[in-house]
Amino acid sequence: MNSITSNASSRQWQLVRRPVGWPVEEDFRFVTVELPDLSEGDVRVSNEFVSVDPYMRGRMNDVKSYTPPYALGQTMVGGAVGRVIESRSAAHAVGDLVQHFQGWRDVAQGPGAQFRKVAEIPGISSSAYLSAVGMTSLTAWVGLLVIAEMRPGDTVFVSGAAGAVGSAAGQIARLRGAARVIGSAGSDEKVALLTERYGFDAAFNYRNGHIARQLQAAAPDGIDVYFDNVGGEHLEAAIFAFKDGGRAALCGAISGYNAETAEPGPRNLSMITSKGLTLRGFTIGNYQQHAADFAAEIAPKVASGEIVYDETVVDGIENALEAFFGLMRGENTGKMVVRTA
Repeated sequence: MNSITSNASSRQWQLVRRPVGWPVEEDFRFVTVELPDLSEGDVRVSNEFVSVDPYMRGRMNDVKSYTPPYALGQTMVGGAVGRVIESRSAAHAVGDLVQHFQGWRDVAQGPGAQFRKVAEIPGISSSAYLSAVGMTSLTAWVGLLVIAEMRPGDTVFVSGAAGAVGSAAGQIARLRGAARVIGSAGSDEKVALLTERYGFDAAFNYRNGHIARQLQAAAPDGIDVYFDNVGGEHLEAAIFAFKDGGRAALCGAISGYNAETAEPGPRNLSMITSKGLTLRGFTIGNYQQHAADFAAEIAPKVASGEIVYDETVVDGIENALEAFFGLMRGENTGKMVVRTA
């Protein structure tokens, strides 16, 4: 148990009003919080990177969901990785790299049990624990292999494929023997990235035309697996494209996260019956038992460069809100993170 000179304050983002439709700056406030002295067993951590993620938009609403809503007037939370700068925990030393869930702030503090020590990966930024070897890639791995039960020889379609989860899902599908991997993205630049960097066999810009027709052109023989990050028209297109017995992992529906009224569901739901489809939703918190198997397979491939990843990095905790807004606008390539160190 040891310590070094450290700040006793933390700059943090709080939710002060429930957004209606698209969030605006007035829904939030940026505050400086004075931190108390550490209690026995506590640690203080200087965050190096914090994560902003699409699911956080849902937590800003006061509705029942798989995770509690953010409380008004309180600091928001999210994934983060940082370094211990002061410790009264026997299990944590100053300088330890830790992963935890006190994002949206530059300095975190609490019982040592809330901060999981992680190993340094030579040549890899600590931010990878928020993306390529963290929750986002675990989500891709579980959705593809556990939920959709992808098999070698399958044709796989991934929507929102240039994001952190989607780009990982496509690469994992390829490594696990998919016959063909197809992705959608929201710009021609991202489409090029999918085929030239992430190894997708085909990709299309969903803004350039009718999604179902573009998917049919990319997969004329149909698809076996759909990894859904978008919902809406993408899900409808996948149902049209499915072969009999197709399987979908429903991970997200970002197309409707900021809608002020409920979006209509796919118009072709009867095909679920006629084709014998399986559409299965999931949240990664219910599948943490797979984390060890995921890490054993994926971490070495990230370290060797066999799996590549990209990040959109915004500097400064004071700019975390703008990073979140950018994520909602689709401005990120790969994982959106805020560098706070």
